[in-house]
Amino acid sequence: MPNMKIHVDRSLPEQVHVNVEAMVVPLRMLLCERLAVDINACQLAVLQVYGMADQPAINIELSILPNAGRTREILLALAKEIQHVVAAAATTGVAVRISQLDPATYIAVK
Repeated sequence: MPNMKIHVDRSLPEQVHVNVEAMVVPLRMLLCERLAVDINACQLAVLQVYGMADQPAINIELSILPNAGRTREILLALAKEIQHVVAAAATTGVAVRISQLDPATYIAVK
């Protein structure tokens, strides 16, 4: 159930927004492969935001459910891979945060 929100500062050039939006499908495939989930489990969104000048221009938040195979090392490697892919497309600083949700309190209605 990867839920990825990509916050892109509105002040970035239009081409950066286009490049980031073009990365959504490859990012979804990356999540499916690395987290061993079906494509239907993924939810990705690109959001334009008004950020502060001293923050990364692109901030990615990934929420996932815990899994025995999702060790800290694997998730850190995933975060770095996501950061590399998006930074190459956007040519700007990218922050990536991964949170693991509590399965006992997580509720999803689709």
